[in-house]
Amino acid sequence: MTAAAKPLRTRYRRILRFAAFHLAQLWWFELFLPRIGLARISAINRSRRMQRLAQRFHRLAVDLGGLMIKVGQFLSSRLDVLPPEITKELEGLQDEVSPVAFADIRAVAEAELGTPLDQAYSWVDPAPVASASLGQAHRAQPTDEDAELGGFAHAVVKIQRPGIGDIVDVDLAALRRVGRWLSHIRLVSSRVDAPALVEEFAATSLEEIDYLQEAANAERFAANFAEDPRVSVPQVLWERSTRRALTLEDVTAIKINDVDGLRQAGIDPSEVAAQFADVMFDQLFVYGFFHADPHPGNIFVTPGPPPAGLSAEGETPPAWHLTFIDFGMMGEIPDTLRNGLRRVFIAAASRDGKSLVDGIQDVGVLLPSADTAELERAMTELFARFGGMGFAELKEVDPREYRDFAREFGELVRSLPFQLPENFLLTLRTVSLISGVCSTLDTRFNLWDSIEPYAQQLIREQRGPALQDTARQAAEAAGAALRLPGRLNALAERLDDGRIAVRTPDLDRRLARVERLSRRAVSAVLFTGLVISGALLHTESSTLGYTLIAVSAIPFLHAAIPRR
Repeated sequence: MTAAAKPLRTRYRRILRFAAFHLAQLWWFELFLPRIGLARISAINRSRRMQRLAQRFHRLAVDLGGLMIKVGQFLSSRLDVLPPEITKELEGLQDEVSPVAFADIRAVAEAELGTPLDQAYSWVDPAPVASASLGQAHRAQPTDEDAELGGFAHAVVKIQRPGIGDIVDVDLAALRRVGRWLSHIRLVSSRVDAPALVEEFAATSLEEIDYLQEAANAERFAANFAEDPRVSVPQVLWERSTRRALTLEDVTAIKINDVDGLRQAGIDPSEVAAQFADVMFDQLFVYGFFHADPHPGNIFVTPGPPPAGLSAEGETPPAWHLTFIDFGMMGEIPDTLRNGLRRVFIAAASRDGKSLVDGIQDVGVLLPSADTAELERAMTELFARFGGMGFAELKEVDPREYRDFAREFGELVRSLPFQLPENFLLTLRTVSLISGVCSTLDTRFNLWDSIEPYAQQLIREQRGPALQDTARQAAEAAGAALRLPGRLNALAERLDDGRIAVRTPDLDRRLARVERLSRRAVSAVLFTGLVISGALLHTESSTLGYTLIAVSAIPFLHAAIPRR
């Protein structure tokens, strides 16, 4: 093994050791103890155990860097598959790490650009503007020739950390192995497709370390808002950009969450909140291509009008505009997701619980194994209680009503096998960040008031598909009505012949489970008796005592692992 490969191997083993230890802990407390009738013991301090697990992973991620910080951020948004104790603890995981020495960064940049750094740029600041797990950014001044080509005189150069490609490969290999382990644990596999989840994360991560992809994303985003005076995007200097080094226009301005800075510049933070929400929801619902990481570090409020040519003729140029940076993590809303959302909105508007569940399945939120009958009942009850209310009216509902509903149906929702598709997850995460930023700027900001016009527009745009849905449902109902007489006749004949069989699969499963539990209880009692007997007898006859203790392993294994 080479000297360079040894740290990578150590890193791989460290990730797997961490996963193996905590999976063993999960098996002991969540599977083994309940199987032998000690579920109450496993429930003691469960919340605290989850917190400690998240805290340990937080420390591991900060220590290892690489993709582990991204993993933590990814997990913090997986409210669909992880308990809140874990997601809340990982929310604060920031992608901020110690910077790499400038000499090492220089070597990477020169290898990528194929020229000495002092020839590629007139000047590069050795102190980084920002340092993240995958790379870091430095201010630079393009040469006169490049400045003329790019159209800007001040730049920021993003350069990947040395060896980050190998680190990403090792991290993904370890995560894929952990995903395979999780797929063999029924408690996990019944709720989430772990290998698919890892592959979703891998695809997003590999795109994020390809700076040419980020540059293409920036230009696509800029094209969407080319005629919009509310938004500007840094230009890309393609002549000084590769997969591992990216040169962009320096557009540093007031951070969007700097309320004091905005007020000093004469900008009303509440107006910024409203405009930011409108721009973000335009990305989600109009263009279907959106910035999936709109945290305050990636959005500036730039005083003054946007670049020339954006304001419509005759209009007063705006006093400020929003500037977006860092297009490594972008999301798309494909037609399937858009159609699923349309069905959800229409079902919600018509207060149809079954259609709402069908729409949720179209979106891909529920795994195929989900039993949706109870969920349909919950949605029907939801509409019965709160249906017909506008967003403003919902805000006035007594919070105790929401708590009562959550108490009645919360456990049902938590027990269903939810798994959010990557695009839908990015959408929810983005909406959450929008809400957080806007609430910082305006404490009275209400997210629903901003979403409602887009939901109504989406329904109006999709009247054609909605009519098709109605026609399809009518055709299905007509077909069922035509088949009904024949089916009734067949049923009558089977009743006459005494060939009606009543199946109660749920009851059969419950009886079978009771039978298995009783057999395991007998095995557990037998195991306890043999162990105690062996312990008492081994002082008089060590051979007999140890034999009884050894034989006790058989009923123990039957009680602990009945399917084996």
